[in-house]
Amino acid sequence: MNLDHILQQVAVASPLFVLVFLGYCLGRWGGWGKEASKALSAFVFTVAMPALLFRQMATFGDLSGVDARLLIAFFGGCGVVFLLGRLLSWRLFGHNGVEQSVFGLGGVFSNNVLLGIPIAHLLLTEQHIPPVALALVFNALILWTLVTLSVEWARHGEFSLRGIGNTMKGVLTNPVVASIIGGAAYGFAGLTIPTVIDRPMAMLASATGPMSLLALGLSLAEFGIRRGWQASSTISAVKLVLHPLAVWGIALVIGLPLIETQAVVMMASLATGVNVYLMSRQFQALEGETSAALLISTAFSAVTVPLWIAATAAV
Repeated sequence: MNLDHILQQVAVASPLFVLVFLGYCLGRWGGWGKEASKALSAFVFTVAMPALLFRQMATFGDLSGVDARLLIAFFGGCGVVFLLGRLLSWRLFGHNGVEQSVFGLGGVFSNNVLLGIPIAHLLLTEQHIPPVALALVFNALILWTLVTLSVEWARHGEFSLRGIGNTMKGVLTNPVVASIIGGAAYGFAGLTIPTVIDRPMAMLASATGPMSLLALGLSLAEFGIRRGWQASSTISAVKLVLHPLAVWGIALVIGLPLIETQAVVMMASLATGVNVYLMSRQFQALEGETSAALLISTAFSAVTVPLWIAATAAV
């Protein structure tokens, strides 16, 4: 690790802070109150994000040359840390099932789209891009489905046909999960999105990141960064330390090659993704805590990400 790597990552992340600050200013002094924040978050979650994910799943390229065991390392680590996060959420803060699910998601859902690919280009090599892309393809499908299933089970779960039916209905009608499954089915069927539909979808998809960050800034103006700082700090620690450690451990156990190992550890070491805030807003759980965790983890990841990359190279 060197100072140049840290400064490069700060440069990559700086536009995120600018947009969050703009959203904060609009909420604090621009008259954009709670209803505006709620409406913007709802639009991103139900329209813009599904457009992005449907298009991504329907059009991803051939990644067959990559060692698919990286999926075991990455998502195995996600599963372990998600369960650990739920346990910490319950034992340390007394959170209910829905809050535990959002807390656990904060510890495993990385800011892959906004930071993952740019940082891979800056700190790694072109050989690392296909492994990162393969993990990205399945990231939203697996993690969104996991947390939605966890939340719906906390709400409706019981070992009966009715309870299981209510849980699955909640999962499949979630706009994000539905768009991922629909996009994957569309892509595997060999269909292409007509230009007249693809272009507006692409425009919506490109706006997802900026609008999500503005919504996050509005949330900070509403809740403040000090609300639940213990929980937000714990989420950040789980994300920046335990998540990459778990992924790296599994990668070592299964003998994953160095290129794939560095790719998945880098992705796991990234800051908490803005999607976690959108999920917290959708389920009305830990909204202030997750928005603060995004800022805290993004700030500290400028140091921790190069450290994890250097550690994997050394070993």
